[in-house]
Amino acid sequence: MPPKLRGKWALGITPRNFTWILKDRLAVCERPGGYGDNHRRVRRQEEIIWIRENHFGCVISIISAPHNLHNYDELGVIHQHRPFDPDNVDEWAKGLFMELRRLLTSNVKVIVHGDEVGDRIMGAMAAFARWHGLVEDPTEAIAIGERLAGHQLDPAARALILRAHELR
Repeated sequence: MPPKLRGKWALGITPRNFTWILKDRLAVCERPGGYGDNHRRVRRQEEIIWIRENHFGCVISIISAPHNLHNYDELGVIHQHRPFDPDNVDEWAKGLFMELRRLLTSNVKVIVHGDEVGDRIMGAMAAFARWHGLVEDPTEAIAIGERLAGHQLDPAARALILRAHELR
């Protein structure tokens, strides 16, 4: 049973680089607590509390290692580990996309995180939008991914978006 918190701690804090992909349905963020030398245990707990208190039904981690996934269990947050596989990007993406579709069609609010909100995660989300049929035109899907990322996506992210329809 997760601990009961009071006052300002009860609501937690918004994860860094939190961005809606599909408003009130699908979001991305940086790894709760940060990554590398910037990781802070207290911040991780506060961000996971925020995720729980904002009724996200599932957190999907795409980082390679299962670090700190037990913290979701301790705070009563359902999670999945779907580590990015650079050697099998298409297989990884198809599995992620199928799971996102399953969760979203079941009205589960989802948050996906990587170590950072960079080209990998933004490219995957734009590719998902194309794969799921939300955006048909690949140029438009790339533009949406770049608008959300705030910069031009790298070639690997753009390539995934271009072939997303082939992963169905």
